[in-house]
Amino acid sequence: MTTSQAPRPVPNGTHDDAANARLEQENAQLRQAVDSHARVDQALGILIAAHRMPSAVGFEVLREVSQRTNTKLHTVAEMVIGWALGQPLPESVGRELEVAVQRRSREQDAPGGEAG
Repeated sequence: MTTSQAPRPVPNGTHDDAANARLEQENAQLRQAVDSHARVDQALGILIAAHRMPSAVGFEVLREVSQRTNTKLHTVAEMVIGWALGQPLPESVGRELEVAVQRRSREQDAPGGEAG
């Protein structure tokens, strides 16, 4: 006697409906993650261009601002993108961004600092 590992369909297509709903939810989450990653990459590019810093340092700046302002990373990224397009940064984010950039720049310039 053999047993099948595949789930048996539930009458009236309930199994298919549940599977489709789960796949649609996963698909939406993946789309959101890709969009969020793209925004972070764009903000990173802005920091690299504006402050002539390596990408790893730019990411650390974004992460630091996110942590210090208790703001999600993708939200900080959206604010930086808006700033590049002429929108003002919220005061707390602007202040923390300036501090983080200055701190990372000093670390870069210090003997033994990361190469640019």
